[in-house]
Amino acid sequence: MNREDWPEVASVIYEGTNHWYQSHGMSAIFTGVVKTAELFCEVYEDLDPGCCILAVDQSTQRIAGSCFFHPRETHISLGIMNVHPDAMGQKIASRLLAHITRMADAQQKPVRLVSSALNLDSFSLYTRAGFVPRTAYQDMILSVPDSGIDFAPTDLDWVRTATLEDVSSMVALEMELNQISREKDFRYFIENKSGIWHVSVLENETGTLDGFLVSVQHAASNMLGPGVSRTDQQAAALIHAELNYNRGRSPVFLIPVERRELVKTMYQWGARNCEIHFAQVRGDWSPQKGVVMPTFMPETG
Repeated sequence: MNREDWPEVASVIYEGTNHWYQSHGMSAIFTGVVKTAELFCEVYEDLDPGCCILAVDQSTQRIAGSCFFHPRETHISLGIMNVHPDAMGQKIASRLLAHITRMADAQQKPVRLVSSALNLDSFSLYTRAGFVPRTAYQDMILSVPDSGIDFAPTDLDWVRTATLEDVSSMVALEMELNQISREKDFRYFIENKSGIWHVSVLENETGTLDGFLVSVQHAASNMLGPGVSRTDQQAAALIHAELNYNRGRSPVFLIPVERRELVKTMYQWGARNCEIHFAQVRGDWSPQKGVVMPTFMPETG
């Protein structure tokens, strides 16, 4: 992908995603102008220049599909992949995916992603390619009043806004709990040159970092994540902080289905389920510890 491709890639993302959901009786994911989907091009290019591959129709020279990928210290992350509705049925997604898996195999790295449990086409695409679902997540959405969330969870007093001095501790904590590393991402979120990111961290009484959570506010993406914490209570405190940073909005966030107390707390706050996703891994994987909350941009399962 080159810079001049951004408008067309945004159209493929916007139209391809909405077509799938609407053709299966659900609401469109993207609303408003197509240009908002250029956010994916901007963020992924900021982090990993040149790491988006395209499928181009040789007869029309139109972009038929796109796939972002993210080389990380410990793995390769598969980002958003889309095929234009007019080009479906031509195995474009399979070809794009094969390009990424060949690259990962050459580097001897696992590939990680988060995929919809509703989309059996993509589920089959990934599992046929050797991906294994490792963790299931409840996608939850909560409308935050303009006045903020009233509930006051425990550990809230230990939450503060992250600084660049926290990056090394964030990297170490995610490595401990989720066995992956992506220092560049955390610096990018905290520097926040685009003005759409916010990061909260949670310290314990000794000043040691026990959790963090990122959020993004944009017309194309309003989500909490990525984030990790040692306990459900700490995760609730971080979610509370980032929800209040998103007052007047309705962010989506992913909760591991096995974290019973955290799920219960979110229901008590008024959150509702809107989808199910799987963290899938092709290659080496270690069980997660604590609470791991992934997101879709930049994606890492």
